[in-house]
Amino acid sequence: MSLTGLITELSKGMLTSVEIFTLTLVFSLPLGLFVAFGRMSKNLIIRNIFRIYISIMRGTPLILQLMVVYFGPFYIFKIPLSYAYRFQAVIIGFVLNYAAYFAEIYRGGIESISVGQYEAAKVLGYSKSQTFVRIVFPQVIKRILPSVTNEVITLIKDTSLAFVISVMEMFTMAKAFASAQTSMVPYIVAGIFYYVFNFIVASTMEWFEKKLSYFQ
Repeated sequence: MSLTGLITELSKGMLTSVEIFTLTLVFSLPLGLFVAFGRMSKNLIIRNIFRIYISIMRGTPLILQLMVVYFGPFYIFKIPLSYAYRFQAVIIGFVLNYAAYFAEIYRGGIESISVGQYEAAKVLGYSKSQTFVRIVFPQVIKRILPSVTNEVITLIKDTSLAFVISVMEMFTMAKAFASAQTSMVPYIVAGIFYYVFNFIVASTMEWFEKKLSYFQ
């Protein structure tokens, strides 16, 4: 296969990687905030449930979680596996995993806000929800953005783990081409794709950091 043909084929796999990346962020960021609230709940039972969830997600490999999400329904409930479910399993696995990491980032950001700001907002007549949305959350976003950026960059590279359940993202395709051609070129091209993707995302996140610099 020519270099042009290889790039074209890997571009198709890259679209799948981008789709995994995008859907994971769209669902895991809000879910992570929900989990963070559960983790900070005053109810001991609720707090411990979310603590255990975070511990499991952070304490076991993502590749193992993907396998459990995909093969679990078959081994536990005898539900037949389908090709269409592979991609859905990848998204579910990634979202559950990254929500746990984002939850701890959110929690750290929220708990870093001084109590005095809550008290001042209360004096000014703000409700708890208004205080969080208008005063606390904008500051939290500014403070956690560097940590979120690190996780987002890690997510780009982690999309390659979809190969474990045979989802044809870019790394899976590069691996297949490299094996068929007994060549390192597919891996090199894939590496360039990943680097460019990372560079674009990192630059975008840096732009957001600068836009939020007025909270310093």
